[in-house]
Amino acid sequence: MSDLGCIIGGIESINPFWLASAPPSDKKYNVERAFKAGWGGAVWKTLGVDPPVVNVTSRYGVHRTQDRRIIGINNIELISDRPLDVNLREIEEMRREWPDRVIIGSIMAPMDEEAWKSLAIKVANSGVQGIELNLGCPHGMCERGMGSAVGQDPEFVEQTTRWVREAVNIPVFTKLTPNVTDIIVPAAAAKAGGAHAVSLINTVNSVIGVDLDTMAPTPTVDGRGTHGGYCGEAVKPIALHMTAEIARQPETQGLEISAIGGITTWRDAAEFIALGAGAVQVCTAAMLYGFRIVEDMNEGLAAFMRDKGYRSIADFKGKATAQTVDWNELNINHDLKARIDDEACIECGRCFIACEDTAHQAIRIDAKPEGGRKFTVIDDECVGCNLCMHVCPVKDCITMEAVDTDRPYLTWPEHPKNPLRKAAE
Repeated sequence: MSDLGCIIGGIESINPFWLASAPPSDKKYNVERAFKAGWGGAVWKTLGVDPPVVNVTSRYGVHRTQDRRIIGINNIELISDRPLDVNLREIEEMRREWPDRVIIGSIMAPMDEEAWKSLAIKVANSGVQGIELNLGCPHGMCERGMGSAVGQDPEFVEQTTRWVREAVNIPVFTKLTPNVTDIIVPAAAAKAGGAHAVSLINTVNSVIGVDLDTMAPTPTVDGRGTHGGYCGEAVKPIALHMTAEIARQPETQGLEISAIGGITTWRDAAEFIALGAGAVQVCTAAMLYGFRIVEDMNEGLAAFMRDKGYRSIADFKGKATAQTVDWNELNINHDLKARIDDEACIECGRCFIACEDTAHQAIRIDAKPEGGRKFTVIDDECVGCNLCMHVCPVKDCITMEAVDTDRPYLTWPEHPKNPLRKAAE
Protein backbone atom coordinates (compact mmCIF):
# COMPACT_ATOMS: atom_id res chain seq x y z
CA MET A 1 0.00 0.00 0.00
CA SER A 2 1.20 3.51 -0.83
CA ASP A 3 1.20 6.06 2.00
CA LEU A 4 0.21 9.59 0.97
CA GLY A 5 1.34 11.04 4.27
CA CYS A 6 4.14 13.60 4.18
CA ILE A 7 6.20 15.78 6.48
CA ILE A 8 7.18 19.34 5.56
CA GLY A 9 8.81 21.83 7.88
CA GLY A 10 8.40 19.25 10.63
CA ILE A 11 4.62 19.21 10.17
CA GLU A 12 2.91 15.88 9.49
CA SER A 13 0.05 15.80 6.97
CA ILE A 14 -2.23 12.92 5.98
CA ASN A 15 -1.66 13.80 2.31
CA PRO A 16 0.31 16.45 0.40
CA PHE A 17 -2.73 18.44 -0.75
CA TRP A 18 -3.38 21.72 1.07
CA LEU A 19 -5.60 24.64 0.16
CA ALA A 20 -3.52 27.72 -0.55
CA SER A 21 -4.09 30.99 1.24
CA ALA A 22 -6.88 32.47 -0.89
CA PRO A 23 -10.68 32.86 -1.03
CA PRO A 24 -11.24 29.06 -0.64
CA SER A 25 -9.63 29.22 2.81
CA ASP A 26 -11.30 32.43 3.95
CA LYS A 27 -13.45 31.06 6.76
CA LYS A 28 -14.39 28.02 8.82
CA TYR A 29 -17.29 27.09 6.55
CA ASN A 30 -15.04 26.75 3.50
CA VAL A 31 -12.18 24.98 5.25
CA GLU A 32 -14.51 22.52 6.97
CA ARG A 33 -16.06 21.59 3.62
CA ALA A 34 -12.57 21.10 2.24
CA PHE A 35 -11.54 18.82 5.09
CA LYS A 36 -14.70 16.75 4.67
CA ALA A 37 -13.77 16.31 1.01
CA GLY A 38 -10.34 14.97 1.96
CA TRP A 39 -7.83 17.84 1.88
CA GLY A 40 -4.86 17.31 4.15
CA GLY A 41 -4.53 20.90 5.22
CA ALA A 42 -5.28 24.54 4.56
CA VAL A 43 -3.33 27.77 4.69
CA TRP A 44 -5.86 30.23 6.13
CA LYS A 45 -6.42 33.31 4.02
CA THR A 46 -3.86 35.95 4.94
CA LEU A 47 -4.52 37.83 8.18
CA GLY A 48 -3.31 41.37 8.71
CA VAL A 49 -3.30 44.26 11.15
CA ASP A 50 -4.89 47.67 11.03
CA PRO A 51 -5.68 49.64 8.93
CA PRO A 52 -8.65 47.49 7.91
CA VAL A 53 -8.97 45.95 4.45
CA VAL A 54 -11.70 47.13 2.09
CA ASN A 55 -12.13 45.16 -1.14
CA VAL A 56 -13.57 46.27 -4.49
CA THR A 57 -15.89 44.70 -7.04
CA SER A 58 -15.42 43.07 -9.43
CA ARG A 59 -12.32 41.10 -8.46
CA TYR A 60 -11.57 38.39 -11.03
CA GLY A 61 -10.53 38.33 -14.66
CA VAL A 62 -9.99 35.08 -16.56
CA HIS A 63 -7.79 33.75 -19.36
CA ARG A 64 -9.66 31.28 -21.58
CA THR A 65 -8.72 28.89 -24.35
CA GLN A 66 -10.64 29.10 -27.62
CA ASP A 67 -13.12 26.52 -26.32
CA ARG A 68 -13.76 28.83 -23.30
CA ARG A 69 -11.96 26.65 -20.76
CA ILE A 70 -10.38 28.79 -18.05
CA ILE A 71 -6.63 28.24 -17.71
CA GLY A 72 -5.84 31.29 -15.59
CA ILE A 73 -7.43 33.71 -13.16
CA ASN A 74 -6.27 37.24 -12.40
CA ASN A 75 -7.49 38.59 -9.08
CA ILE A 76 -7.36 41.99 -7.42
CA GLU A 77 -8.72 40.78 -4.09
CA LEU A 78 -6.79 41.77 -0.97
CA ILE A 79 -6.05 39.82 2.20
CA SER A 80 -8.86 38.86 4.59
CA ASP A 81 -11.38 41.62 5.21
CA ARG A 82 -12.90 39.73 8.14
CA PRO A 83 -12.04 40.84 11.71
CA LEU A 84 -8.87 39.24 13.06
CA ASP A 85 -10.56 38.00 16.23
CA VAL A 86 -13.26 36.23 14.19
CA ASN A 87 -10.65 34.45 12.06
CA LEU A 88 -8.64 33.41 15.11
CA ARG A 89 -11.72 32.04 16.87
CA GLU A 90 -12.64 29.97 13.82
CA ILE A 91 -9.09 28.65 13.53
CA GLU A 92 -9.21 27.55 17.17
CA GLU A 93 -12.50 25.75 16.53
CA MET A 94 -11.15 24.01 13.45
CA ARG A 95 -8.04 22.85 15.29
CA ARG A 96 -10.18 21.27 18.00
CA GLU A 97 -12.63 19.68 15.57
CA TRP A 98 -10.09 18.46 12.98
CA PRO A 99 -6.97 17.48 14.96
CA ASP A 100 -5.60 15.29 12.14
CA ARG A 101 -5.56 18.14 9.60
CA VAL A 102 -3.02 20.91 9.11
CA ILE A 103 -3.88 24.58 9.45
CA ILE A 104 -1.22 27.14 8.64
CA GLY A 105 -1.80 30.77 9.50
CA SER A 106 -0.84 33.19 6.73
CA ILE A 107 0.09 36.67 7.91
CA MET A 108 1.09 40.02 6.43
CA ALA A 109 2.26 43.21 8.13
CA PRO A 110 4.18 46.40 7.33
CA MET A 111 7.97 46.36 7.64
CA ASP A 112 7.87 46.85 11.37
CA GLU A 113 9.30 44.37 13.86
CA GLU A 114 6.60 44.81 16.46
CA ALA A 115 3.81 44.49 13.90
CA TRP A 116 5.15 41.20 12.53
CA LYS A 117 5.95 39.73 15.92
CA SER A 118 2.69 40.66 17.64
CA LEU A 119 0.60 39.34 14.73
CA ALA A 120 2.62 36.13 14.57
CA ILE A 121 2.15 35.53 18.30
CA LYS A 122 -1.62 36.08 18.10
CA VAL A 123 -1.94 33.66 15.19
CA ALA A 124 0.33 31.08 16.82
CA ASN A 125 -1.79 31.21 19.97
CA SER A 126 -4.82 30.12 17.93
CA GLY A 127 -3.25 26.68 17.60
CA VAL A 128 -1.97 26.69 14.02
CA GLN A 129 0.79 24.18 13.29
CA GLY A 130 2.78 26.74 11.33
CA ILE A 131 2.88 30.31 10.06
CA GLU A 132 3.26 31.41 6.44
CA LEU A 133 4.66 34.87 5.74
CA ASN A 134 2.86 36.41 2.76
CA LEU A 135 5.65 38.33 1.03
CA GLY A 136 4.23 37.95 -2.44
CA CYS A 137 0.88 39.67 -3.03
CA PRO A 138 1.52 41.84 -6.15
CA HIS A 139 -1.46 44.19 -5.93
CA GLY A 140 -3.13 46.47 -3.43
CA MET A 141 -1.06 45.49 -0.43
CA CYS A 142 2.28 46.17 -2.15
CA GLU A 143 1.19 49.76 -2.69
CA ARG A 144 1.06 49.95 1.12
CA GLY A 145 4.62 48.65 1.48
CA MET A 146 3.59 45.04 2.12
CA GLY A 147 3.34 41.83 0.09
CA SER A 148 5.65 41.81 -2.93
CA ALA A 149 7.15 45.15 -1.85
CA VAL A 150 8.76 43.12 0.94
CA GLY A 151 9.31 39.93 -1.05
CA GLN A 152 11.29 41.68 -3.79
CA ASP A 153 13.89 42.94 -1.32
CA PRO A 154 16.09 40.10 0.00
CA GLU A 155 17.11 42.09 3.07
CA PHE A 156 13.45 42.52 3.99
CA VAL A 157 12.79 38.82 3.33
CA GLU A 158 15.57 37.77 5.66
CA GLN A 159 14.65 40.30 8.33
CA THR A 160 10.94 39.48 8.32
CA THR A 161 11.63 35.77 8.52
CA ARG A 162 14.04 36.28 11.40
CA TRP A 163 11.55 38.46 13.33
CA VAL A 164 8.86 35.81 13.16
CA ARG A 165 11.27 32.99 13.99
CA GLU A 166 12.25 34.93 17.12
CA ALA A 167 8.62 35.47 18.09
CA VAL A 168 7.15 31.96 17.76
CA ASN A 169 8.32 28.39 18.25
CA ILE A 170 6.36 26.78 15.42
CA PRO A 171 7.48 26.21 11.81
CA VAL A 172 7.72 29.29 9.61
CA PHE A 173 7.07 29.15 5.86
CA THR A 174 8.22 32.18 3.85
CA LYS A 175 5.98 32.70 0.82
CA LEU A 176 7.93 34.07 -2.13
CA THR A 177 6.89 36.25 -5.02
CA PRO A 178 7.71 35.11 -8.58
CA ASN A 179 7.99 38.74 -9.66
CA VAL A 180 11.77 38.78 -9.34
CA THR A 181 14.70 38.24 -11.70
CA ASP A 182 16.22 35.31 -9.79
CA ILE A 183 14.15 33.30 -7.30
CA ILE A 184 17.32 32.01 -5.64
CA VAL A 185 18.05 35.43 -4.14
CA PRO A 186 14.91 35.75 -1.95
CA ALA A 187 14.88 31.99 -1.28
CA ALA A 188 18.44 32.16 0.06
CA ALA A 189 17.44 35.19 2.14
CA ALA A 190 14.54 33.25 3.65
CA LYS A 191 16.93 30.40 4.47
CA ALA A 192 19.35 32.85 6.08
CA GLY A 193 16.49 34.22 8.16
CA GLY A 194 15.75 30.76 9.50
CA ALA A 195 12.72 29.70 7.45
CA HIS A 196 11.74 26.06 7.89
CA ALA A 197 10.38 26.08 4.34
CA VAL A 198 9.43 28.36 1.47
CA SER A 199 6.05 28.49 -0.25
CA LEU A 200 6.00 29.40 -3.92
CA ILE A 201 4.92 30.75 -6.22
CA ASN A 202 2.65 33.56 -5.19
CA THR A 203 0.67 35.12 -8.02
CA VAL A 204 2.30 36.61 -11.13
CA ASN A 205 1.83 40.34 -11.66
CA SER A 206 -0.28 40.82 -14.78
CA VAL A 207 -3.00 42.56 -16.73
CA ILE A 208 -5.12 39.71 -17.98
CA GLY A 209 -7.04 41.50 -20.68
CA VAL A 210 -8.69 44.67 -21.95
CA ASP A 211 -12.40 45.23 -22.50
CA LEU A 212 -12.38 46.75 -25.98
CA ASP A 213 -15.84 48.29 -25.50
CA THR A 214 -15.06 50.16 -22.29
CA MET A 215 -11.32 50.41 -23.08
CA ALA A 216 -10.35 49.40 -19.55
CA PRO A 217 -8.37 46.45 -18.16
CA THR A 218 -10.37 43.56 -16.76
CA PRO A 219 -11.61 43.01 -14.14
CA THR A 220 -13.12 46.48 -14.37
CA VAL A 221 -14.08 48.55 -11.34
CA ASP A 222 -16.38 51.44 -12.23
CA GLY A 223 -14.70 51.98 -15.58
CA ARG A 224 -11.11 51.40 -14.53
CA GLY A 225 -8.82 48.41 -14.10
CA THR A 226 -5.45 47.59 -12.59
CA HIS A 227 -2.76 44.95 -12.50
CA GLY A 228 -3.47 41.88 -10.40
CA GLY A 229 -2.20 38.46 -9.39
CA TYR A 230 -2.29 35.73 -12.05
CA CYS A 231 -2.70 32.06 -11.10
CA GLY A 232 -4.00 28.79 -12.51
CA GLU A 233 -2.84 26.15 -14.98
CA ALA A 234 -1.03 28.69 -17.15
CA VAL A 235 1.50 29.57 -14.43
CA LYS A 236 2.51 25.96 -13.71
CA PRO A 237 5.66 26.06 -15.91
CA ILE A 238 6.90 29.15 -14.06
CA ALA A 239 6.27 27.48 -10.71
CA LEU A 240 7.97 24.23 -11.77
CA HIS A 241 11.06 26.15 -12.87
CA MET A 242 11.35 28.08 -9.61
CA THR A 243 10.75 24.94 -7.53
CA ALA A 244 13.49 23.12 -9.42
CA GLU A 245 15.95 26.00 -9.05
CA ILE A 246 15.53 26.15 -5.28
CA ALA A 247 15.83 22.38 -4.98
CA ARG A 248 19.03 22.11 -7.03
CA GLN A 249 21.07 25.26 -6.43
CA PRO A 250 23.76 25.08 -3.71
CA GLU A 251 22.58 28.28 -1.99
CA THR A 252 19.14 26.83 -1.28
CA GLN A 253 19.62 23.06 -1.22
CA GLY A 254 17.96 21.53 1.81
CA LEU A 255 15.34 24.27 2.03
CA GLU A 256 11.95 22.59 2.11
CA ILE A 257 9.38 23.62 -0.49
CA SER A 258 5.60 23.94 -0.34
CA ALA A 259 4.82 24.21 -4.05
CA ILE A 260 2.04 26.37 -5.51
CA GLY A 261 1.12 27.21 -9.07
CA GLY A 262 -1.38 25.65 -11.46
CA ILE A 263 -1.77 22.33 -9.66
CA THR A 264 -4.99 20.84 -11.02
CA THR A 265 -4.42 17.08 -11.13
CA TRP A 266 -2.47 14.39 -9.28
CA ARG A 267 0.04 14.42 -12.12
CA ASP A 268 0.76 18.13 -11.54
CA ALA A 269 1.40 17.41 -7.88
CA ALA A 270 3.67 14.46 -8.71
CA GLU A 271 5.75 16.65 -11.02
CA PHE A 272 6.32 19.24 -8.29
CA ILE A 273 7.22 16.53 -5.78
CA ALA A 274 9.62 14.94 -8.27
CA LEU A 275 11.36 18.33 -8.54
CA GLY A 276 11.78 18.60 -4.78
CA ALA A 277 8.54 19.83 -3.22
CA GLY A 278 7.47 18.26 0.06
CA ALA A 279 3.80 19.17 -0.32
CA VAL A 280 1.59 21.23 -2.64
CA GLN A 281 -0.98 23.98 -2.30
CA VAL A 282 -4.02 24.42 -4.55
CA CYS A 283 -6.30 27.40 -5.13
CA THR A 284 -7.53 27.99 -8.69
CA ALA A 285 -8.50 24.38 -9.40
CA ALA A 286 -10.66 24.32 -6.27
CA MET A 287 -12.30 27.60 -7.30
CA LEU A 288 -13.11 26.26 -10.76
CA TYR A 289 -14.12 22.69 -9.94
CA GLY A 290 -14.93 22.53 -6.23
CA PHE A 291 -13.30 20.87 -3.25
CA ARG A 292 -14.06 17.29 -4.34
CA ILE A 293 -11.25 17.42 -6.92
CA VAL A 294 -9.02 16.29 -4.07
CA GLU A 295 -10.64 12.86 -4.27
CA ASP A 296 -9.24 12.37 -7.77
CA MET A 297 -5.92 13.86 -6.68
CA ASN A 298 -5.57 11.43 -3.78
CA GLU A 299 -6.70 8.40 -5.79
CA GLY A 300 -4.57 9.28 -8.81
CA LEU A 301 -1.42 9.94 -6.81
CA ALA A 302 -1.87 6.70 -4.86
CA ALA A 303 -2.36 4.74 -8.09
CA PHE A 304 0.75 6.31 -9.63
CA MET A 305 2.80 5.40 -6.57
CA ARG A 306 1.54 1.81 -6.60
CA ASP A 307 2.34 1.45 -10.30
CA LYS A 308 5.88 2.77 -9.79
CA GLY A 309 6.51 0.89 -6.55
CA TYR A 310 6.77 3.99 -4.38
CA ARG A 311 5.63 3.28 -0.84
CA SER A 312 5.80 6.90 0.31
CA ILE A 313 6.02 10.47 -0.99
CA ALA A 314 9.64 10.53 0.16
CA ASP A 315 10.47 7.69 -2.26
CA PHE A 316 10.16 9.94 -5.31
CA LYS A 317 10.57 13.39 -3.81
CA GLY A 318 13.33 15.15 -5.74
CA LYS A 319 14.04 12.25 -8.11
CA ALA A 320 13.89 14.58 -11.12
CA THR A 321 16.15 17.22 -9.57
CA ALA A 322 19.44 15.62 -10.61
CA GLN A 323 18.25 15.48 -14.22
CA THR A 324 17.41 19.20 -14.18
CA VAL A 325 20.59 20.92 -15.38
CA ASP A 326 21.85 24.09 -17.02
CA TRP A 327 21.69 24.18 -20.84
CA ASN A 328 25.47 23.88 -21.03
CA GLU A 329 25.26 20.40 -19.50
CA LEU A 330 22.99 18.97 -22.23
CA ASN A 331 24.23 16.46 -24.80
CA ILE A 332 24.64 18.20 -28.16
CA ASN A 333 25.29 14.83 -29.83
CA HIS A 334 21.81 13.55 -28.95
CA ASP A 335 19.98 13.40 -32.30
CA LEU A 336 16.26 12.86 -32.90
CA LYS A 337 14.23 12.52 -36.10
CA ALA A 338 10.45 12.71 -36.43
CA ARG A 339 8.56 9.59 -37.49
CA ILE A 340 4.98 9.69 -38.85
CA ASP A 341 2.67 6.69 -38.48
CA ASP A 342 0.87 6.47 -41.83
CA GLU A 343 -1.97 4.36 -40.41
CA ALA A 344 -2.68 6.80 -37.59
CA CYS A 345 -2.33 9.92 -39.78
CA ILE A 346 -5.61 11.70 -40.56
CA GLU A 347 -3.92 13.81 -43.27
CA CYS A 348 -4.82 17.13 -41.67
CA GLY A 349 -1.51 18.66 -42.72
CA ARG A 350 -0.84 20.54 -39.50
CA CYS A 351 2.63 19.04 -39.18
CA PHE A 352 3.52 20.14 -42.70
CA ILE A 353 2.26 23.70 -42.23
CA ALA A 354 4.07 24.12 -38.91
CA CYS A 355 7.33 22.80 -40.30
CA GLU A 356 7.07 24.53 -43.68
CA ASP A 357 6.08 27.96 -42.38
CA THR A 358 7.88 28.21 -39.07
CA ALA A 359 10.55 25.52 -38.78
CA HIS A 360 12.88 23.61 -41.11
CA GLN A 361 10.91 22.47 -44.21
CA ALA A 362 11.54 18.85 -43.25
CA ILE A 363 8.15 17.31 -44.19
CA ARG A 364 7.19 16.43 -47.76
CA ILE A 365 3.65 15.86 -49.09
CA ASP A 366 3.12 13.14 -51.71
CA ALA A 367 -0.07 12.03 -53.40
CA LYS A 368 -1.14 8.48 -52.62
CA PRO A 369 -1.99 6.26 -55.62
CA GLU A 370 -5.29 5.37 -54.01
CA GLY A 371 -6.05 9.02 -53.22
CA GLY A 372 -5.21 11.18 -50.26
CA ARG A 373 -1.89 12.51 -49.01
CA LYS A 374 1.20 10.95 -47.49
CA PHE A 375 3.46 12.97 -45.20
CA THR A 376 7.14 12.00 -45.12
CA VAL A 377 9.95 13.35 -42.93
CA ILE A 378 13.10 14.45 -44.80
CA ASP A 379 15.79 13.26 -42.40
CA ASP A 380 18.52 15.48 -43.80
CA GLU A 381 16.43 18.56 -42.99
CA CYS A 382 14.85 17.39 -39.71
CA VAL A 383 16.60 18.89 -36.67
CA GLY A 384 14.52 16.98 -34.14
CA CYS A 385 12.82 20.08 -32.73
CA ASN A 386 9.57 18.06 -32.22
CA LEU A 387 7.22 20.93 -33.19
CA CYS A 388 5.38 18.58 -35.59
CA MET A 389 4.73 16.10 -32.79
CA HIS A 390 3.21 18.76 -30.58
CA VAL A 391 0.88 20.24 -33.21
CA CYS A 392 -0.37 16.83 -34.39
CA PRO A 393 -3.93 16.27 -33.09
CA VAL A 394 -3.55 12.46 -33.03
CA LYS A 395 -1.81 11.01 -29.98
CA ASP A 396 1.36 9.08 -30.85
CA CYS A 397 0.91 9.58 -34.59
CA ILE A 398 4.22 11.45 -34.66
CA THR A 399 7.04 10.21 -32.46
CA MET A 400 10.69 11.11 -32.12
CA GLU A 401 13.34 8.46 -32.78
CA ALA A 402 16.92 8.66 -31.55
CA VAL A 403 19.55 8.19 -34.28
CA ASP A 404 23.37 8.03 -34.21
CA THR A 405 23.13 6.75 -30.64
CA ASP A 406 26.77 5.62 -30.61
CA ARG A 407 28.12 9.16 -30.52
CA PRO A 408 29.72 10.23 -27.21
CA TYR A 409 28.10 12.63 -24.75
CA LEU A 410 29.21 16.14 -25.74
CA THR A 411 28.34 19.42 -24.04
CA TRP A 412 28.73 22.92 -25.48
CA PRO A 413 31.72 23.84 -23.28
CA GLU A 414 33.48 20.78 -24.79
CA HIS A 415 32.33 21.40 -28.38
CA PRO A 416 35.05 22.20 -30.96
CA LYS A 417 32.99 25.13 -32.29
CA ASN A 418 32.81 26.82 -28.89
CA PRO A 419 34.98 29.96 -29.24
CA LEU A 420 35.72 30.04 -25.51
CA ARG A 421 37.11 26.52 -25.71
CA LYS A 422 39.25 27.47 -28.68
CA ALA A 423 40.53 30.54 -26.84
CA ALA A 424 41.44 28.43 -23.82
CA GLU A 425 43.43 26.11 -26.02
